[in-house]
Amino acid sequence: MGRQYEIPLGAQHVSLLEPLHFKFTTENEKIIATEANLFYVHRGIEAACCSKFKFRQVSFVVGRVCGLCSISHSTAYAQVAEQLVKIEVPKRAKYLRMLVIELDRIHSHLLCLSHVAENSGYEALFMKTMQYREFAMELLEAVCGNRIQYDFSIVGGVSRDLKPEVAQIILKRLNNFLPQLDELLDIYSNSWTFSLKNKNAGAITKADALRLNVVGPFARAAGLGVDVRNETEALLPWKEVGFEMVTESSGDAYARNIVRLREIYISKRIIENIIRGLPESALVTETKAFPDGEAVVRIEAPRGELFYYAKGNKTQFLERLKIKAPTFSNVAAMVEALNGNEYGSAPAIIASYDPCLSCTAR
Repeated sequence: MGRQYEIPLGAQHVSLLEPLHFKFTTENEKIIATEANLFYVHRGIEAACCSKFKFRQVSFVVGRVCGLCSISHSTAYAQVAEQLVKIEVPKRAKYLRMLVIELDRIHSHLLCLSHVAENSGYEALFMKTMQYREFAMELLEAVCGNRIQYDFSIVGGVSRDLKPEVAQIILKRLNNFLPQLDELLDIYSNSWTFSLKNKNAGAITKADALRLNVVGPFARAAGLGVDVRNETEALLPWKEVGFEMVTESSGDAYARNIVRLREIYISKRIIENIIRGLPESALVTETKAFPDGEAVVRIEAPRGELFYYAKGNKTQFLERLKIKAPTFSNVAAMVEALNGNEYGSAPAIIASYDPCLSCTAR
């Protein structure tokens, strides 16, 4: 038995962009035990949504829970509020919500991939991935008016329509992006040295992913076929626009990279199908009803299942709002998958989890 050391990583660390603290117990450079400490951020958002803001304003508040997946939060809240006031959203609004969600997924997945590259020591690949990501940010700005915090999904529908000239720009930029995506998939798949750093790093089995209730690309990389888009056709018609689940089997950082890259191809196809088949209808269903009763909604954010619960009491203010972010669901597996790895690989493994503590702690 060698000498054991305790090594802290975070909550502020150059390779960890979120306020998350790990304490590793190491022996001969190998991690033999991991502790994770969360909840350094508390903003009181759930309480504010039930006391400071009327229910129609809450979609703008929860859109600020996270800058990376703002559309997932505002859409999930809009859907749960629409159940409480018992309205059906126009079909064009549903299509436009899916379009922005998939544009958001493209930029979020590329951001995660760039962080994995940077934490693996590949600065040039980090810069290249971030460069290729920029087109998605520009398209989100063209559609929503903002690069982040879009305020696009509102209770009853969406706040903006898609202009025909913007739709053509999206199709053109997606077409231009395809060879760049092919290039990234080739590098992340076939670079011998990069693969050496990521294959078998932070691996988790399918059985453990199921036991620990892992969600999102983290689960699908381990072969667990879970994706909310496959189960919630009534809220948003994902299969109608070409959704297809992507899975890998090795469950390591390499597999998580490949799942995200393959999912970007699916997002591209979904966006193209939406634009070519965008139905004509109103953008918003108006109502004067107040929220009544309880409702839950799940949506597939870039990091996995995002859960919203809301309770209304026939007033302008919600009685209760509860948010469960995908990172919260993945914490137990994050700790387990780090054990047994070299300490030097920890930053890349953590980046491959794509944790978001802004979503989780609030």
